[in-house]
Amino acid sequence: MAEKTWVRMVTAQTPTNIAVIKYWGKRDETLILPVNDSISVTLDPAHLCTITTVAVSPIFDQDRMWLNGKEISLSGGRYQNCLREIRARACEVEDKEKGIKIAKNDWEKLHVHVASYNNFPTAAGLASSAAGFACLVFALAKLMKAKEDNSELSAIARQGSGSACRSLFGGFVKWIMGKAADGSDSLAVQLVDEKHWDELVIIIAVVSSRQKETSSTTGMRDSVETSLLLRHRAKEVVPKRIKQMEEAIKNRDFGSFAQLTCADSNQFHAVCLDTCPPIFYMNDTSHRIISCVEKWNCSEGMPQVAYTFDAGPNAVLIAHNRKAATQLIQKLLFCFPPSSDADLNSYVIGDKSILKDAGIEDIKDVEALPPPPEIKDAQRCKGDVSYFICTKPGRGPDLLSDESLALLHPETGLPK
Repeated sequence: MAEKTWVRMVTAQTPTNIAVIKYWGKRDETLILPVNDSISVTLDPAHLCTITTVAVSPIFDQDRMWLNGKEISLSGGRYQNCLREIRARACEVEDKEKGIKIAKNDWEKLHVHVASYNNFPTAAGLASSAAGFACLVFALAKLMKAKEDNSELSAIARQGSGSACRSLFGGFVKWIMGKAADGSDSLAVQLVDEKHWDELVIIIAVVSSRQKETSSTTGMRDSVETSLLLRHRAKEVVPKRIKQMEEAIKNRDFGSFAQLTCADSNQFHAVCLDTCPPIFYMNDTSHRIISCVEKWNCSEGMPQVAYTFDAGPNAVLIAHNRKAATQLIQKLLFCFPPSSDADLNSYVIGDKSILKDAGIEDIKDVEALPPPPEIKDAQRCKGDVSYFICTKPGRGPDLLSDESLALLHPETGLPK
């Protein structure tokens, strides 16, 4: 290593993803190997992403990490697995301009600093750990000049958080469960990129941004141990659904896509109820959103919107196209208007152009919305939704070259 004091930094942005065929249950807790394949859609990182800066320097005396401004421990097995696996693949790095020269075997002796920021609620069922671990692994791989491609990196990210492997790609992504005992064949592959089905619009109803009572890790373990439905699902149901979903995505067949997405979400939550003790991730507001969508789809004679819920009460609603999304936001804002003191600008975030298409410019327009004709005696449940995020399928991870976006100081390697 060159003697001069230096800090080498890399900043990356990684999207989150939402499974349309769910991952629930591990066959190996340590390596995080799933009991079934899963398929997800990557969300536009402009609206939901993790930004991570990683730094290395001879002046650092230990590995340290800050998440959303607060220092957290890196001693957990999942972080250590990711750090160990990337360090083992590190290559020589030289930057003559900054006087940096790191030999391959120097990486074992050097410490890293990590700062990570989610632009959406952590641990509330919006796959923040997926984006977080994917971003950590992607950024570290770039910092250490690892030669692995994103599919190979996904097998490392998986050891941090299972769903993280699917955030290494944009568009629609399949996590292949694999068969090898060491997990070497349990990795993510891209089915299609984000441009393949770009008319889809995604609206997320954030029902609660609070941390959930039962973590996914605990919930999965309990389901694997006690749910007979989970065993039937993994063996008999999911293999068929995976093939049907791949076909629906390839052909942009929204009718089949919506039917499979809704059915798989409902079965996942049925597995949670079939677990001992039962797990309740959805709440009354979640159920009302499902009812609204089902009644509308039924009245149209063909699906306009698919719904899916991960391990939390928040609804991810995938609209067939822009027209359906415009109608959907009108129905949602009628049924779930903001509380009296809310500002529309902070109640609907992300791609606000959908509001414009829906003819909604302020709270008065929300108050004037007609009730959805398919819902008899439609009630207005003011304040039951915290806010909505309008987004779309998005791209995979990116390096951010703009140094002003770095979360660590270039001279000290400490949070800005």
